Amino acid sequence: MRTPNLTPMSLDGLTRKIAGLGIPGLVLLIAVSATGYTGAAAVTTALSALGPFGMIGGIGTLALTGLISAGITRYGVEKIFESVMNQLVDQGHTRAEIIRQIESYPISEGLKLKLKERVNGYFDED
Repeated sequence: MRTPNLTPMSLDGLTRKIAGLGIPGLVLLIAVSATGYTGAAAVTTALSALGPFGMIGGIGTLALTGLISAGITRYGVEKIFESVMNQLVDQGHTRAEIIRQIESYPISEGLKLKLKERVNGYFDED
């Protein structure tokens, strides 16, 4: 039986690997550190905690995080927010519906307030 190579990786090598993942790499790093576990148990627990439906949801969340961060880099938050709001309105969502949905999310009150301010600002511009 072959013994796995457990040679420690240099900090620079580890940093390059995490940076290669981009923002999702940072999200996964923090999620893993928050589990209190090490090794595969830490990764499994972190992925399960990141999204719905266990590890698969966590992987999807990381992929979506990467997509969103790449979009913000390319287009900026303002342009993406306006485009998403345009889509929601085109789909028939009203200001009240969007605000009600924001209120139902299990997020901080501060984030809810910021989101509602942005939504109200969008509708007030029209």
